[in-house]
Amino acid sequence: MSKLVIVESPAKAKTIQKYLPNDYVVKASMGHVRDLPDNAGQMPAKYKKESWASLGVNVDEDFEAVYVVKDPRSKKAIAELKSELKNADELVLATDEDREGEAISWHLLEALKPKVPVKRMVFHEITKSAIQSALDDTRDVDTNLVEAQEARRILDRLMGYPLSLLVAKKIKYGLSAGRVQSPAVYLLVERERERRRFRKGTYWDIKANLLKDKVGFEATLYALNGTRLATGKDFDEATGKVAEGKDVLLLGEAQAKELLAAAEAGNFVVDAVNERQYKSSPKPPFTTSTLQQEASRKLNLSARDTMSIAQRLYENGHITYMRTDSTNLSQQAIDASRAAIKDLYGDSYLPANARSYTTKSKGAQEAHEAIRPTGDAFTHPDKSGLRGKEKSLYDLIWKRTVACQMEDARKTSIRADLIVDQDGNKMEFRANGTRIDFPGFLRAYVEGSDDPEASLEDQEVLLPKLDDGETVECENLDASSHETKPPARFTEASLVRKLEEEGIGRPSTYATIISKISDGRYAKKKGKTLIPTYLAFAVAAFLEKHFPDLVDLRFTARMEDELDGIARGEFSKVDYLHKFYRQEGAFKDQVDTGDATIVPNEVRQVDLGDLDAVLRVGRYGAYAQMERDGETKTVNVPDEIPPADLSQEDLERLLEERERGPESLGEDPETGHPILVMTGRYGPYLQLGERSDENKKPKTASIPKGMEVEDLTVEKALEVLALPRELGKHPEDKKPVEAGIGRYGPFVKHNKEYRSLEEQSQVFTVTLEEALELLKQPKGRRKGQKVLKEIGKHPDGEEMKVLDGRYGPYIKAGKTNASLPKGTNVDELTLEQAVEIVDAKRAK
Repeated sequence: MSKLVIVESPAKAKTIQKYLPNDYVVKASMGHVRDLPDNAGQMPAKYKKESWASLGVNVDEDFEAVYVVKDPRSKKAIAELKSELKNADELVLATDEDREGEAISWHLLEALKPKVPVKRMVFHEITKSAIQSALDDTRDVDTNLVEAQEARRILDRLMGYPLSLLVAKKIKYGLSAGRVQSPAVYLLVERERERRRFRKGTYWDIKANLLKDKVGFEATLYALNGTRLATGKDFDEATGKVAEGKDVLLLGEAQAKELLAAAEAGNFVVDAVNERQYKSSPKPPFTTSTLQQEASRKLNLSARDTMSIAQRLYENGHITYMRTDSTNLSQQAIDASRAAIKDLYGDSYLPANARSYTTKSKGAQEAHEAIRPTGDAFTHPDKSGLRGKEKSLYDLIWKRTVACQMEDARKTSIRADLIVDQDGNKMEFRANGTRIDFPGFLRAYVEGSDDPEASLEDQEVLLPKLDDGETVECENLDASSHETKPPARFTEASLVRKLEEEGIGRPSTYATIISKISDGRYAKKKGKTLIPTYLAFAVAAFLEKHFPDLVDLRFTARMEDELDGIARGEFSKVDYLHKFYRQEGAFKDQVDTGDATIVPNEVRQVDLGDLDAVLRVGRYGAYAQMERDGETKTVNVPDEIPPADLSQEDLERLLEERERGPESLGEDPETGHPILVMTGRYGPYLQLGERSDENKKPKTASIPKGMEVEDLTVEKALEVLALPRELGKHPEDKKPVEAGIGRYGPFVKHNKEYRSLEEQSQVFTVTLEEALELLKQPKGRRKGQKVLKEIGKHPDGEEMKVLDGRYGPYIKAGKTNASLPKGTNVDELTLEQAVEIVDAKRAK
């Protein structure tokens, strides 16, 4: 008989199997095996007619949840696990160590109903020693953790399901709202409101480029006749003026230019030089939140991509568990870090005592150690065997972990004041410098920088040796104006940081929250920035008015703390859910009242505060209604104008364009229809002819990216309207080969086979021969990748080419992508070597 070990994924199973005795069999559950039903139709027959069937939770009796196996993969996994269990004399549940993992183990027990002894095995890294230790120290399933996870799941259903139905009914079909999602949307909207309230301020300054002993440095006018000059930090964001109580001088253009002329005629005399030594300490090792933030800044990864890559690194034994808000390191990790420091950087970089870090996150829980490399000797990234994004993320984790145990960086800040006394004006210029006396941890890791060595140079701003009373040469002076900037919009990284600071959500939820709100309904991504939509404004206002607790950050954080209290055994799940949902005036009553009293047309209104128009959201986006000459005029508001930037001038322009009608580029010689430039929700587009009884569905086409409206001619517009363009017939089946522009960019197509073109302009120039050649290439080649070398055919028949990938050159053979070993010269690569590299990748 064997001992059956169950984990969540095949990758994790494969890694763990290596470290267990031969009589242990490791199988995967394929994630969660049971969940609440999506609708009443998925409920068991005996519950389908219950009033609470759509919730999947019996709200009448102790909030008992009804769980079902929804996913066909889960059904198959359960059947296979039951079969394996027949040959086992022991069941070991080895799912992840957090609440969610504990819940999966409990659901497995409920689904499998084992008749053999059951053990719960937990570990935070997949190494031989960790697995052996976990096997020697098993326990029972923690019912408090399970209750806490179940309470969260039930609470999310009781809140999210009816609230989403209400939002969809009153505002727009398809919208959703929830316990953690709604506060995140509110944060985006509130920041956009701050940007809208912001009033710009303007100030001038003067910069001098100075020279001493052939060393150039910069100084800025700091004070005039003893009064400090105003800078951006001195302005009131609400007025655009210098804040009350600030004893500063606001420099305008005229005065700046007068002072510039005076400074040009005067001498720059050193008045005082001050030096201050200080230390900077390394950041703690990564938590889930800080890893997501740094991966966004340094590697341009989304929160979801970061967690997906980290999951693979964990399951393959490279890093410890990746869902954690603890900054604690085990003694094993501290010893490994200190050994790496001594080996790579020397004794001078190793502090006498190990550093310890305390977690500052509200309600810290989940796993009990920070994210770090595994084992008692950290594998260097260059020796890890990892490539691409996995190596980049591992490198980030390795550097941060090692750096957190290194010596402080010791620096000296230098401030030099120089006086120009001319024409009755005493101008004080200030130069600031920084000298790194000892780099310490900066040798290994600089937050926000990819190259610590290069960043050391960037961090140093060296000044020449300056002595009081000496005169330095001024090479040139420049007076320039500056404008204060509105509060920055959130990025994924800064929103995760804000959620963590406020105690909203937990490590396992951040990526899901970001993914839900940035799908285009509540926020759109522009570069890294998250811009809330008009729908987000409507929903935020709806919640503020009718469900204020849900967007009260303190309420949401307190709810998280209370749910953590259930995990600690301090609260009863049933009592907590009753208080939230069932008692008089609680959430259910609020939803019922809202359903009966909320007027859809009122809550679809978006109040931006300073527009002479009524702004609403509708089925096709935002629109504005304005009274003009006794009539109500309606105009669509394009998504491309963010709520903070929408002005009355924009609305007047949009109305004028609508009144004027679409611009005509000319006539189509074939049909006689005018070629019109229209403005839609997603920007300008082309339309062939006016909509009429004879022309009910005029042909339309989006204007390709990079093509400006003002540059359009009749000929070019007809080319766009003619897309997709038939290039000719395929020689094999005589079916058309086409070129067009789709959701993912320009393409060529034959039957249902698509291949991407590198540039949009190629849609109009690509030939049939070029398209046929492109269609021969295997799918998945990244747009714009350069072929570095044609190698020849693999023995299996596929063409092999070396392509220039994002993370270095690699060989493509059919569906196999094999990175070239470090140091390989592409020009000298032989057919035999390429076959070996491809075969090794396939075997792996």
